Amino acid sequence: MTAPLSHYFIYTGHNSYLTGNQLSSDCSDVPIIKALQRGVRVIELDMWPNSAKDDIDILHGRTLTTPVTLIKCLRSIKEYAFTASPYPVVITLEDHLTPDLQAKVAEMVTETFGDMLFTPGPECLKEFPSPDSLQKRVLISTKPPKEYLESKSIKEKGSVSQKGNDPAEEEAWGKEVPDPKLKIEADDKTDPNVEEDSEDEEDQDDGDRKQTTEPKYKSLIAIHAGKPKGGLEEALKVDPNKVRRLSLSEPALEKAAITHGTDIVRFTQRNILRVYPKGTRFNSSNYNPHIGWMHGAQMVAFNMQGYGRSLWLMHGMFTSNGGCGYVKKPDFLLNGKANEVFDPTASLPVKKILKVKVYMGEGWYLDFQHTHFDAYSPPDFYARVGIAGVPADTLMKKTKTVEDNWAPVWDEEFEFPLTVPELALLRVEVHEYDMSEKDDFGGQTCLPLSELRPGIRAVPLYSRKGEKYKCVKVLMRFEFVTV
Repeated sequence: MTAPLSHYFIYTGHNSYLTGNQLSSDCSDVPIIKALQRGVRVIELDMWPNSAKDDIDILHGRTLTTPVTLIKCLRSIKEYAFTASPYPVVITLEDHLTPDLQAKVAEMVTETFGDMLFTPGPECLKEFPSPDSLQKRVLISTKPPKEYLESKSIKEKGSVSQKGNDPAEEEAWGKEVPDPKLKIEADDKTDPNVEEDSEDEEDQDDGDRKQTTEPKYKSLIAIHAGKPKGGLEEALKVDPNKVRRLSLSEPALEKAAITHGTDIVRFTQRNILRVYPKGTRFNSSNYNPHIGWMHGAQMVAFNMQGYGRSLWLMHGMFTSNGGCGYVKKPDFLLNGKANEVFDPTASLPVKKILKVKVYMGEGWYLDFQHTHFDAYSPPDFYARVGIAGVPADTLMKKTKTVEDNWAPVWDEEFEFPLTVPELALLRVEVHEYDMSEKDDFGGQTCLPLSELRPGIRAVPLYSRKGEKYKCVKVLMRFEFVTV
């Protein structure tokens, strides 16, 4: 934990204050507390003036979400920041405030956190400190402030032309995670080099208007955000004298990766890249996190208040390294030999083969009501086992269905060739076959391959919300074969 922050994947939340959907749910400090207790290290707060213009509310702007006060969120962060991990918490701020309210934010933050606050000063850092050197510290990340113009229109995150998730398509346990393939629709006229980020909407020039920057507020910023003018190529330039944070929406990253994949990886060797969900994910769904991880993005921001397969992958990834919220990036995403940069689009040879044998499962009889799956007979269980990773490694396989048995014995073996095992997660799901309706959910887990040990293991399963069942386990054997 002694490398710079930019060398780690960081457990990152998006709109951390929302209790539900992006349009009409309540804002509260409760989801922030839950996220911190799970080990999330990056909390996002959207700051807006309250109705009287004399205090700061946290809410999803231009929606019907009900606000929570900034001070309540800050106090909860202070209380719960280090309950799950001693390593630093980053608060990313979306700032829609006037200079006088920015001054009030500076006062609140300073009084709340005191010596816990890491403040390097008004200038950008030349290199990020390490998580170890920042233990029990809180960092603020936002763009340097400019005068807030209330008349300026601020567009929503993402583009309304993007196709959203149809809730009717959601299965009981969440939609399947899409492959992180780098493709662009033929009829998509959007320039793939254009970055989108609501944080940077206010970065437009204000003409000859006088800018009034609040110096105390600016001095709080440990991780400077924003983008240089000139588009994506300019934004991805690496400055040897300073480090910063850049934000891209998931579709912006997908498009940028087609033509600038290695530039993105090079940028993330020193700087921090934050990826956030597209704006049409009104139901607080998420995307495939591997599109960010395979490009070195440290802050792959997720809606933590929902559930589904994408979020299972996120939770699984951050069980690594003791669940401290920081996972060291693989060496190939850092400086390579002779300054080589990893190319996410390159075809790579198979490094390892993972052999997985699924013996049996048990515990449902103890953890579920006996009529939960079938009213008149024992359940008919099958297992799905596979890999989530780079596109070449992503694969799911399925066992046979064992009928009328609370302790199914499958006794089946599967092989998974791996080109980038360092980023791979083993996915395990159990479902109960239902002839007339959707199959019932019986448990899931996602395990980083870096944490797997060869041999026979009793693997505990979790609910759709990521809560561990008391008794449900699957007996499995793991074997790695080096090619």
